[in-house]
Amino acid sequence: MADPKRAPLSRERVLRAAIAVADAGGITALTIRSLADELGVKPMSLYHHVPNKEAIIDGVIDVVFSEIDLPPADEDWRPALRRRAYSARAVLRRHPWATPLMESRSHPGEATLRHHDAVIGALRRGGFSIALAAHAYSLMDSYIYGFALEEAALPFEPQNAGEAVPDFIAQFAMQDFPYLTEMGVEHIMRPGYNYSDEFDFGLGLILDGLERHLNAAPEDSPEV
Repeated sequence: MADPKRAPLSRERVLRAAIAVADAGGITALTIRSLADELGVKPMSLYHHVPNKEAIIDGVIDVVFSEIDLPPADEDWRPALRRRAYSARAVLRRHPWATPLMESRSHPGEATLRHHDAVIGALRRGGFSIALAAHAYSLMDSYIYGFALEEAALPFEPQNAGEAVPDFIAQFAMQDFPYLTEMGVEHIMRPGYNYSDEFDFGLGLILDGLERHLNAAPEDSPEV
């Protein structure tokens, strides 16, 4: 069986290997040297496909965007954006290093641009004004990226949040922080609690709020 590391290099193969390095060790682990080692080639051979590390990061972020489901063009804006939100969160859970970089690129790739265009298109087809679409997009991404960052930073698995509460509470006098203790004991430690479910609640509030803005009579609508 052929060694996959000996397959001919291509830009796609370089970028996929870069994602594997970042998935394993974070974005700081991604260097020209570590990428060459992952591919089993000399570092200089990479420059035939990517000119520098910034171009590699541009490329891997574009690949990450390509993994997120686009809002279907024939679906109402609300289920389309919900579908896209869940897909984005799932992708960012696979690639947590990518979250802070998703909107950082000054040379976005085709998949990135197609993604942004599709999300804006779903909003505009749904009746959002240009200004309200801009507000909605910013709000949705702030929530998705923010939740992804927080979830990745948790010192426990989201489904095991309740198991972490006793050790957490043991670090302080419970009477000094009664509401924090109450939250942990009466809510988080209840059977079936999963921190990840908080994403559903927050997303629902955002979509409800956007729908109210969209459906408000013009004279009742805030300036957007």
